[in-house]
Amino acid sequence: MSLRRTIVAALLIATSSVAIAGHCPMDMKQIDDALAAHPALSAEQLAEVKKYRAEGEALHKAGKHQESVDTLAKAKAILKI
Repeated sequence: MSLRRTIVAALLIATSSVAIAGHCPMDMKQIDDALAAHPALSAEQLAEVKKYRAEGEALHKAGKHQESVDTLAKAKAILKI
C-alpha cells in the first residue's frame, strides 16, 4: 500500500510541475498583449514591467517555474491584469 501512495504522490508532483510550467507562457502573453495596448504607465512602472517580464522568461527557461510565475505576477499587478 505504501508503494502505491508513493507512486500517486510522485504523479501528483509531476503533474503540478507541468501545470505550473504551462502557466508561464500564458502569463507572458498576457503581459505582452497588455504592453501592446500601450497602457497608461509611468516610465518607472513600464521599466519595472519589462524587467519582471524578462526575469520571468529567464526563470521559465531555467526550469524555475514557480519563481517565474511569482515574478510575472508582479508585472501583471502593475498592469492590473
